[in-house]
Amino acid sequence: MADEKKKTPVKKEAEGKKEPEVKKEAPVKKEEAPVKKGVLSWYFNFNLLYRILIGLVLGALLGIILGEKMLWIAPLGALFVRLLKMIMMPIIFSTLVVGAASISPAKLGKVGIRVVLFYLVTSAFAVFVGLVMGSIFRPSAEMGALVAGAAGKAAAKTPVSTVLLNIIPTSIAQAVVNETVLQVIFFAIIFGIGISYLNISKEKRLKTAGETLIVVFDGVAEVMMRMVTGIMQYAPIGVLALVAEVFAKQGSKVAGSLAVVTIACFLGYAIHVVLVYGGMLMVNKLSIKRFFRDAKDPFITAFVTRSSNGTLPVTIESAKRLGIPRDVYSFSLPLGATINMDGTAIYQGVCAIFISLTVTGANFTLGQMGMIIVTATLASIGTAGVPGAGAIMLLMVLESVGLPVVEGSAVAGAYAMILGIDAILDMGRTALNVTGDLVCTTVVSKNMGLLDQKAWE
Repeated sequence: MADEKKKTPVKKEAEGKKEPEVKKEAPVKKEEAPVKKGVLSWYFNFNLLYRILIGLVLGALLGIILGEKMLWIAPLGALFVRLLKMIMMPIIFSTLVVGAASISPAKLGKVGIRVVLFYLVTSAFAVFVGLVMGSIFRPSAEMGALVAGAAGKAAAKTPVSTVLLNIIPTSIAQAVVNETVLQVIFFAIIFGIGISYLNISKEKRLKTAGETLIVVFDGVAEVMMRMVTGIMQYAPIGVLALVAEVFAKQGSKVAGSLAVVTIACFLGYAIHVVLVYGGMLMVNKLSIKRFFRDAKDPFITAFVTRSSNGTLPVTIESAKRLGIPRDVYSFSLPLGATINMDGTAIYQGVCAIFISLTVTGANFTLGQMGMIIVTATLASIGTAGVPGAGAIMLLMVLESVGLPVVEGSAVAGAYAMILGIDAILDMGRTALNVTGDLVCTTVVSKNMGLLDQKAWE
């Protein structure tokens, strides 16, 4: 009895204790922007996306109606592009270092291989789509329409070994100053991998050093994101100016044969989005509607800025909302902005056929088309994601099929005609490039079981 009495309070005490209740995490809510007050409150409190769309439409109308009288607005558009380019290198470097350092060396290899394979396969398919569009529409111009002595740049024959060696910088400082993106990416990845090895080190000094470096670069990346928020408030004005300038210069020239090139390219872009990107999302059981709800911001930004690298900050913000883990998107998106150029690949196929039909009157053989697919896919690896990069790639593609751009030649004249509408074609292809980066990153995250499914509910 004595023993039972001694046990009783203990039992009651045990019964009185309850297991701590595990609270279910509330769904993450998007931070609501604070309501601003003041003279410009009507501007800042209005939805940013709607402001950008209004700027896009107004810019196009003003450019078409007023023509060259609207060119005074060009500096306002240049300011927007310069602001984005200002933070481009710091974002690429800091996010890639953090991304590579945050993943274990073994896991980094798995992510990297999958991402690169997705990028190369979709790019190759995009060239095929471009060639099909070109073969269906068969755009060409009369030789008499070519301006005699049209300026053109000869595409230099560069050995593959030289192209690969040029990826490795001899000076990282020079690579950053010259904005040689691929070299910066290479160094940032190697540097980040070095930090990841410090993090798994058993020596306390090395482990502390690795953690400190991650904190530093993580801080830099966060500061860049805050700067992006401020820059995007200027985006509607910059968009209006950029679009007005393009239409003021090129609007009246988009006619006839060049209009056919434009239609063929944009139809190719649309087909690629529906068949390739939509197909990839459906196969992985991801909502297409949900994806494009958050992908529209980088799509529109890329469309008006014509820069994959310049749009990178906006793409990263969309990746966060899509539930993509940071250690994946901080590695995959900066890399994709440089080597994944599906829109540019479609452009290569259509424009190469236009130049061939205009100069020779004949389409490419199957062998030449195969060469174009290989060349355009490999060329996309070394071409920077900046405005006009596609025109540089086109030089290499034409060279590979025996149509070198030599000053004063018919090929140079046809190439110059393409350059006349390149800005308009560049809008669509850059928007497609950025969308492709986000699709591939999302799919890789889902395949590896890293995607936050709550974000898709």
